[in-house]
Amino acid sequence: MTLPLRRLGNSDLEVGAIGLGCMGMTWAYNPQDRDEARSISVIHRAIELGVTLIDTADVYGPHTNEELVGRALAGRRDEVVLATKCGLVVESAPPVSEGYVMRRDGRPEHVRAALEASLQRLGTDRVDLYQLHRVDPDVPVEETWGAMAEHVAAGKARAIGMSEVGVDELERAHAIHPVASVQSELSLWTRDALDEVLPWCIANDVAFIPFSPLGRGFLTGRQSGATYAADDFRARNPRFTDEARQANQAIVDRVDAIARANGAAPGQVALAWVLAQGEQVVPIPGTRRIEYLEENASAAGLSLSESEFAELDALPPAVGARYG
Repeated sequence: MTLPLRRLGNSDLEVGAIGLGCMGMTWAYNPQDRDEARSISVIHRAIELGVTLIDTADVYGPHTNEELVGRALAGRRDEVVLATKCGLVVESAPPVSEGYVMRRDGRPEHVRAALEASLQRLGTDRVDLYQLHRVDPDVPVEETWGAMAEHVAAGKARAIGMSEVGVDELERAHAIHPVASVQSELSLWTRDALDEVLPWCIANDVAFIPFSPLGRGFLTGRQSGATYAADDFRARNPRFTDEARQANQAIVDRVDAIARANGAAPGQVALAWVLAQGEQVVPIPGTRRIEYLEENASAAGLSLSESEFAELDALPPAVGARYG
C-alpha cells in the first residue's frame, strides 16, 4: 500500500494523507490498556506505512506523551513530520473521576519556554509543525502568534499552526505570519468546522488536521456495550452516556451498512468521508494497536459512490455535547 501524499497548507511539508494522533498512548483513553513498547511499535509501523504526520502535545500526560514519541523516533526523526503543541497547562489533578483542571497560557514567555522543553522531551533540535493548542483569551493573539513566529525564524519550527480556533483569530494571526494548519475536531458526528473554519482554510491555502475523526472510537462500531474507567475521558463525556450512545448508534448503523457494501470497516468509511472534505484535510486518528493503524491507513484507498457520500452527508447530528 502506498499512502497518497498531501501538503500541509502553505508550508513545504508533505505528509501521508492519514496521520497518527499519539495522545491516547499516554492520556485520556483506556489507562488500563497502555503499553509503551506496543505504542512505540505502532509509531514504527506508521512510518513504514507512510503515516508520517506524528502528532503530540506537551499537555498530554502531561509531558509523558512527548517523551514516548521522542523515544519512538530515536534514530528515525527525519522520517516523519513531527507536530506538537503548547498553550494548555495542567493546573491540578483532582480525583480521576473529575478529570484534570487545565488552563490556557498564551503568554509569549510561556510559548518560548514551552518549545524548549518540548524539544528536550522529544530528543530533537526542531519540530516540523508547532501548534497553539488553544488561544488564551487573556493574551492578544497577536502577541502569542508573534512568539510562535520567532520559533520559525530561529529554525526551531518549520511551520506553525493553531487548534480549535475561530476565523477572526485566524485572520489576526495570519496577518502576522502564515498559519500553516488548523487542528480541530471533524468527523461524521462533529461537523462544526464545515461552516466557517474549513472554508477559510480552503480559501487561504491552510491545512486542516481533524482530530477525533473516528468520534473517539465510537464510529468504528467497536464501542457498543463498552464500559469506561473513571479516568477515561469518555466516562465524563456527554456523548458517551448510555442514553446518548443508544441514540447515536443510528449513525454507526448507517456507516456500517455502507462499510459492508464496500467490504470495508465502519472506521474506514468514516475516514473516507473526512478525507473527501478537501485535499488539504489530513485526519489524525489515534490508536495503540497495529491492526487498527493498518485499517485506518487503508481508508485512504477506499472509494465511495456519490450516493454513499450523500447518505453520509445526510446523517443526523450526534446527541450530546462535545464536552461536558
